[in-house]
Amino acid sequence: MIRLGIVGCNYGRAVLLPAFRADTRCEVVALAGTDAARTATLANESGIPQAFGDWKAMLDQANVDAVAIAVPPRLQPAIAMAALERGKAVFGDKPLAADLDTAAAMRAQARGKATIVDFGFPELSAWRKAKAMMNDGAIGALRHVQLTWNVENYATKMRLKDSWKTNGAEGGGALGNFVSHTFYYLEWLCGPITGLTARLSALPDDPSFETGVTAALTFRSGAAGSVAMSSASYLGSGHCLEIYGQDGTLVLHNPTADYMRGFTLMHGHRPDTALKPIAVEADPLDAKHNDGRVAVAARLAARLLDAVEKRATASPSFSDGHRVQVLIDAARRSHTEGRAIDIPGVIA
Repeated sequence: MIRLGIVGCNYGRAVLLPAFRADTRCEVVALAGTDAARTATLANESGIPQAFGDWKAMLDQANVDAVAIAVPPRLQPAIAMAALERGKAVFGDKPLAADLDTAAAMRAQARGKATIVDFGFPELSAWRKAKAMMNDGAIGALRHVQLTWNVENYATKMRLKDSWKTNGAEGGGALGNFVSHTFYYLEWLCGPITGLTARLSALPDDPSFETGVTAALTFRSGAAGSVAMSSASYLGSGHCLEIYGQDGTLVLHNPTADYMRGFTLMHGHRPDTALKPIAVEADPLDAKHNDGRVAVAARLAARLLDAVEKRATASPSFSDGHRVQVLIDAARRSHTEGRAIDIPGVIA
């Protein structure tokens, strides 16, 4: 039995707890938060035997084989690196850190060890189907990819000034919270990004809320890409990825307010005159949970547990998380310096 400790009482308890409990190889034995009394109450309600008001105490006292982290990006590195130093496997959140140098240190610390990062969209059935179709030549050579993502997240809606999800300086904002996902899945689908130009935007009446990202991308293949993301879009159009090739088109679209559930897949191939829906197999894991994020996290959790058993590495790893941090850093520099940024190749 692989014993797990969770750091973080919100996403950690709501999503990571049921995700790891979905695998019979894992026992969640500890929960760590910042408020000892509240953490003890939540652990008791959730059937977790040990509770700690400090993650260091959990690492020192709880007998765990792996640690799942659900804290802001500025806080995550110290926890992850301490766990890795103690030989624990680590499930990390995205983005990996609040800055590139720290992400590089985490990548180095994790070399050859079991780590995984919560980049969830490629775990969805519709996305896996799109990837398989691209690999089978369904659209031919890639020409252009366009991403539009218009939602209003809770932190923006409630004007939460202390939330990392609206604060770019804390590693979040629209770039760290949302476009970190986009950078990962675009390279997963379309190959390495070799250059970008980006602009970041904020609420007109409060520039401390980073809520928008627009970017122009180039890929190693020569294909182009565009990104337009807003986390301040009341009744927004949702999440849409259009992938255009020489011979066909694929469109992934989720018009709902649910980040994970609701994606449809459309495809057209010459000489079609309209896109046609593609049947996507339902995920049996998803039917077991009220929260659409759980099934996605459960797939990632299972891969981490596989890696622990086999004493191997998993994917997306901290190396992949570092790669996304390279792209985040490039986007911020492009905005600050007002110029295009060339992206170095993927580090092996």
